[in-house]
Amino acid sequence: MAKNKSIEAWKQECPLIQSIINYDEVFWENDAYTEVNRVIGSLPLGLNDVLEAEERLKRFAPYIAEVFPATNKNGGIIESPLEQIPSMKRELENIYQTPIEGKMLLKADNRLPISGSVKARGGIYEVLKRAEDLAIAAGIINHSDDYRKFASNDFKEFFSNYSVVCGSTGNLGLSIGIMSAMIGFKVTIHMSEDAKQWKKDLLRSKGVVVVEHADDYSKAVEEGRKESLADPNSYFIDDENSITLFLGYAVAAIRLKEQLNEQGITVNGDHPLFVYLPCGVGGGPGGITFGLKLVFGDYVHCFFAEPTHSPCMLLGLMTKEHDQISVRDFGLDNKTEADGLAVGRASGFVGKVINELISGVYTVSDDQLFVLLSALADQEGMKLEPSAVAGIIGPVGLCKNQHHYLSKTNVISIMKNATHIAWSTGGNMVPDEVWQSYYERGKRKYQEFGIDSVNKN
Repeated sequence: MAKNKSIEAWKQECPLIQSIINYDEVFWENDAYTEVNRVIGSLPLGLNDVLEAEERLKRFAPYIAEVFPATNKNGGIIESPLEQIPSMKRELENIYQTPIEGKMLLKADNRLPISGSVKARGGIYEVLKRAEDLAIAAGIINHSDDYRKFASNDFKEFFSNYSVVCGSTGNLGLSIGIMSAMIGFKVTIHMSEDAKQWKKDLLRSKGVVVVEHADDYSKAVEEGRKESLADPNSYFIDDENSITLFLGYAVAAIRLKEQLNEQGITVNGDHPLFVYLPCGVGGGPGGITFGLKLVFGDYVHCFFAEPTHSPCMLLGLMTKEHDQISVRDFGLDNKTEADGLAVGRASGFVGKVINELISGVYTVSDDQLFVLLSALADQEGMKLEPSAVAGIIGPVGLCKNQHHYLSKTNVISIMKNATHIAWSTGGNMVPDEVWQSYYERGKRKYQEFGIDSVNKN
């Protein structure tokens, strides 16, 4: 039974579920998708909330530049480049025998400083907001002060009286652990069985307490929440429900608009923008989607990418049950090499916010992820982890299924003007020997499949 309804009944209601149960790759168009203006006024957050988050990050920029020298060149602003990937676009067209109209770019969050993934946006932001709230309440800082004060020993001693806790499959734990330890917080990260060993080792090297669980992401979050509730000086960062995390991610949209302007890339009624975002519990891609819809309105079309074994957001949106339903309810095992996406139950908060804003969701097999990882390295010299390449194949799915969605949204005739952005979520901090094993696996799979076989998967 899945939410008091038999699987057979769900198949009748949502025919695509049979393919999902079979671990087939699917491309789902959201039937609830509608114009931004019909939705935005009823949502609990708006543009002013995102702008407030951006201002907070600017206040902390001098501090970030001081304690993380890698951010000096950007003045302490944590941002990633937007890079053209024309060779990879041609390789996708070759592998999958599908023409992709328009230009293709990579939003390289694998190159974000400090923690090397999309989680550097929301995770670091929430830690900074917590630190600012405590410091203001204690009267030791105000908004007009030089925030480099946060680097002082007095501030570190103050923050050592407080702790930060979260549950993670890996990348969120890295961002929160590294930033919390730098601020001076005691920090504990509860890691699921999917988390890679090198991520646990890196956190421990920073003085972070890592608690390992022989279970999935949801259990790690549950245990972290229990621990935090037992201590009044503890703060739990809730990847499933945090508005603060969500807003930290949403700031990316403001930055992306600036980068597109710098590259002379137009987004308007004649120049549509398509963005493909790897999705785990939903906070990162949901926040970015929310920000993008605020900034670009109906001119941007966002799609989530999930592993075939962990399509929690797809099932939540498709059934309209959101966090009330799990991949395990449908017999799926939630086992994937894309550790950051190994989530069995989506965020109900995020699912409800983006319910009518998200254009669709597609799934990718682990084998495809490794093929894409090796191809991107060969074609563009880029180092991504498996979960981070899930967005790369998005334009293929869209173009293969184009006539319905692109006709419905009245963009099929202007696709030659389109911009496709695959959002890369991590990879640069993967140890070389680990990444090399990923690359070699991808090359083997590519040779094993051959182009015709890859095209069928």
